[in-house]
Amino acid sequence: MKILAFAGSNSSMSINHQLVTYVASLLNDRDVKVYKMTRYPFPMYSEDAEKNEGFSNSIVELVGDIKKADALLISVNEHNGGLSAYSKNLFDWLSRFDRKFLEGKKIFLMSTSPGRGGARSALAQAQKTLPYFGAEVVNTFSLPSFHQNFKDGSIADADLDAELKAKLEKL
Repeated sequence: MKILAFAGSNSSMSINHQLVTYVASLLNDRDVKVYKMTRYPFPMYSEDAEKNEGFSNSIVELVGDIKKADALLISVNEHNGGLSAYSKNLFDWLSRFDRKFLEGKKIFLMSTSPGRGGARSALAQAQKTLPYFGAEVVNTFSLPSFHQNFKDGSIADADLDAELKAKLEKL
């Protein structure tokens, strides 16, 4: 099984990237490719940008890798109670290149934040949105209070770690 993993954040300090990297490491018996989204810049989506500049190599490459994958691990971040502008922009570009860019893909969807909410609002928004692009969200996981619950590259809270691993089994 080929799995593509990334966070919906372009921050070099992304806690969602740290979470998705940890989860990818749990799937050591599968072919997992982790994308660092800071390497994939693209402008804010607009019809004018699409018409005048077309699709960046980053979008073309990412869509190609998504098409080759059987499943995806995605961890979304939250800004002001919703998906970050970067996540939304990424999904906008991908869906303009191919409306059903996630067709037939199983998604394990995650989120985390420094606060107790664990970015659950962004998680719910992504869970509602991704099926429009053909995705099957097989399970979700939210890690609250990242800095208290994530230490040395893994989830420190045994109950949360067990919850994550049980949910990941469905992938």
